[in-house]
Amino acid sequence: MNAADLLSALRLALAPVLLALAWTGCAGAFVACLAVSLATDVADGQIARRLGRPSLRGAVLDSRADAATWATLPLAAWWLRPDFVRAEGGWLAIAVATYALPVAIGYVKFGRLTSYHTRLARLSAYAGGASALVVFAGGSALPFRMATALFAVAELEEIAITAVLTEWRADVRSLHDALGSMPR
Repeated sequence: MNAADLLSALRLALAPVLLALAWTGCAGAFVACLAVSLATDVADGQIARRLGRPSLRGAVLDSRADAATWATLPLAAWWLRPDFVRAEGGWLAIAVATYALPVAIGYVKFGRLTSYHTRLARLSAYAGGASALVVFAGGSALPFRMATALFAVAELEEIAITAVLTEWRADVRSLHDALGSMPR
């Protein structure tokens, strides 16, 4: 395993820690752990690209760590910010649905988790991560709403990529790239 893969593995290991911290009401420790998890998400891909060591294993591990991390957030919100969940339930439902739908479609088509890592998905993950930190620190819901809208657009692109690909591929940067790789 290279350094980037180790960071993804750490993020995967942090998901149950996040749940435990949220369950026990340790909001400050949860926010700190979430910040570490989000920082490793930013760092792992950059390290892999800078070292010239991106790999299929790393892409899949990163996607699994992303899924585990993002799956913890609705439960953590329910336990740590029930007021936020009640007030923003519609937006939370949109966020969960737009995350689950492309995963389900990709799994049905390819029998496995997609690992596209598109530019738009990366941007929406940064916005979503920052907004999650704001929400769990007790801040405004506006960044979360904006990140959710961006996230929905990114997930629509992922659905479109799944629709045009004939076989599973990792690290598809955009729908344009997926279309450009199609046989003519």
